[in-house]
Amino acid sequence: MTKLITDEQRAQLLANGRQSIEHDDFDPLPVVKLFTPDAGATWLLTEIDPDEHDHAFGLCDLGLGCPELGWVSLAELATVHGRMGLPVERDLHFQPTKPVSAYAREARLAGRIVT
Repeated sequence: MTKLITDEQRAQLLANGRQSIEHDDFDPLPVVKLFTPDAGATWLLTEIDPDEHDHAFGLCDLGLGCPELGWVSLAELATVHGRMGLPVERDLHFQPTKPVSAYAREARLAGRIVT
């Protein structure tokens, strides 16, 4: 089973969390893309709260047509399974090309995250 977030990604997410606290206008590239292969949910995570390592921030799309920026529990994501019982996976080929605000803008227009 693949870890949802690698140690390197966790370090970058925590660094982004610290920068987000220091800079109100911080708009990073997503660090990791998680998804349910059988349920249409996607998460583009940009940071982890440096004081609460279970809380990650990013663009969240539960497959209901209304993606939004918000916080999610990493422990909770690890327990999510889709319609066919498949767990959340990390997209091993995801390469971010723009800041999370641009993904959020496009997702609102499309009704889903587009990568």
